[in-house]
Amino acid sequence: MNRPLTVGALVARLKRGLPLEQIGTGGLDRLVTSADVSSPGLVLAGYLDRFPAHRLQAFGETEIQYLGSLAREAREHVLQMFFALELPCVFVTKAQELPSGFEAIASEHGVPVFRTPLKTGEFYRRTKPILDDLFAPSTTLHGSLADVFGVGLFFTGKSGIGKSECVLDLVERGHRLVADDLVIMTRRGNDLLIGRGHELQRHFMEIRGVGLIDIPAIFGIRAVR
Repeated sequence: MNRPLTVGALVARLKRGLPLEQIGTGGLDRLVTSADVSSPGLVLAGYLDRFPAHRLQAFGETEIQYLGSLAREAREHVLQMFFALELPCVFVTKAQELPSGFEAIASEHGVPVFRTPLKTGEFYRRTKPILDDLFAPSTTLHGSLADVFGVGLFFTGKSGIGKSECVLDLVERGHRLVADDLVIMTRRGNDLLIGRGHELQRHFMEIRGVGLIDIPAIFGIRAVR
């Protein structure tokens, strides 16, 4: 089961490939429970039914211009209503200036706000794969995993049955080791499983009666994946 994801951890991951700046401080310990990003849309006009407040929220040019068109009291009322909805965090695209009261009211409710120069569509396109990866269900399995002609072949069974030896035989025949003993398995979509090894065990195998074997050192770098 995946560990809870905080806004701080999410933003740290997003910043590897996206330009982001935080407006104000705080709120990084709020939990992100959904891999989806939504725009507030009609909620800014007061229609709260079916609004997915648990999702990440993105303010594009339409939302910012709408808020800017409101009188100060009306805008503050809308923002108070919006930020009271237990949101994880808010992103503002196209490096837009925030309307008056936006930052202060977000801070009052403890909701972190981030700004990016990316256009809204590009922001969605680049964040979706990262979110899907972070929220993909994963588990650890006992066994050995090899890459055979580009397809993962997973050997499982009781300890001492010869799983590692089978994979070693495949490596000797030109196939590649992915992970031995402990395999981290992640599900993408409904029918795709991806396995990988732990960072500390990568490229090593334990063969009973022999000990640890450094596969790249013996068979070359092409023997591992």
